[in-house]
Amino acid sequence: MKTLKITAVFALVCLISAFTLVKSDSGYQIGDVATDFSLKNVNDKKVSLADFKEAKGFIVIFTCNHCPYAKAYEDRIIALDKKYKKLGYPVIAINPNNPEVQPADSFELMKERAKEKGFTFPYLFDEGQKIYPQYGATKTPHVYVLQKTKAGNVVQYIGAIDDNYSDEEAVKTKYVENAVDALLKNQEVPVKTTKAIGCSIKA
Repeated sequence: MKTLKITAVFALVCLISAFTLVKSDSGYQIGDVATDFSLKNVNDKKVSLADFKEAKGFIVIFTCNHCPYAKAYEDRIIALDKKYKKLGYPVIAINPNNPEVQPADSFELMKERAKEKGFTFPYLFDEGQKIYPQYGATKTPHVYVLQKTKAGNVVQYIGAIDDNYSDEEAVKTKYVENAVDALLKNQEVPVKTTKAIGCSIKA
């Protein structure tokens, strides 16, 4: 009987631990307020969301150097920044990968990639990989559209940039553009979540 009780208690502890783990790893949901961060940019200066005083919100994109999906979207990410930065929604790109696991995503190579592609937006290094788990990002690229409110930066969209990573000309639905366009018009975001398609984050 004593053994049975110990087994039952152990099972309950495991169940509680598993539930807690799932909850802590789930990241932000639509309507959550995203906490700010201070991460090193490729120009060696720290960048925070609070630095953008005039912003109405942000297009936060977890991306990297080596992933073919991320590379396929680079020009589209630049286009998003050029279109929406002047409207109050700048792109903030964050590399979440551990360079010890994927050397191609080192900070020095981030600098080279940003210069080579002519990035118009901050390209930040998630040193210690502390930020991407808060968001719940799992892929590169993985997008979070935030709307600045009195309560903070509220998550309004999570997922993919559009519905065709391999062929920009074949894109039918531009999820991020549709989300930001709706927010700029004070309208409901039409599609709030989609499945991010890309490489798994290297922890």
